[in-house]
Amino acid sequence: MDNHDIDIIAERIIEKILDHRPIPIEASGRHVHLCQKDLESLFGAGYSLTKKKELSQPGQFQSNEKVMLIGPKGVIKNVSILGPVRVHTQVEVSKTDAVALGIQAPVRESGDLKGSGSLFIVAQNSIIKADESVIVAKRHIHMTPFDAKLYRVKNGDIVKVKIEGERSLIFDDVVIRVSDKYKAAMHIDFDEANACCYLKGMNAKLIR
Repeated sequence: MDNHDIDIIAERIIEKILDHRPIPIEASGRHVHLCQKDLESLFGAGYSLTKKKELSQPGQFQSNEKVMLIGPKGVIKNVSILGPVRVHTQVEVSKTDAVALGIQAPVRESGDLKGSGSLFIVAQNSIIKADESVIVAKRHIHMTPFDAKLYRVKNGDIVKVKIEGERSLIFDDVVIRVSDKYKAAMHIDFDEANACCYLKGMNAKLIR
């Protein structure tokens, strides 16, 4: 058996492993991440978010607290706050939401906020202006280091992903995010979910 035969066998083994380790797709609705200062400005000194349910990514949760987003042209009510608190406030909306609000929200990776959109956030009787805080999240895949080795990708890689279903399509420009704090999942927003007729339980298939 030569090296070529070994490579073929190894490739087949990896493919079988990947068949049993699919990357689930999750559709993320509009939401807000708050820094502690803004959280207290909206809900009071010393306030802490109260957990409603755990999210798929370890340590992340949806809180019971809701806010209202106000832009020059529109308002969106009952927007979820995700915890825990972050260093910087970040609002994630779809392009459809941005049009409804009348704001410019660039497609960015999480945390890339310089020059991003601005709006007002309202909770109870308090209001803050979130300058350079609004983005449309770039579609991405969370992976553990082990998953990244199996899929032969690294943090920051850009890949194509095929979604099979009623409206099968290929998503290009999908960023890989690798951390031992992650759990394998592809995140798309509701605009993208509608484009592929997303149904819970769908999986992403990386195109090599």
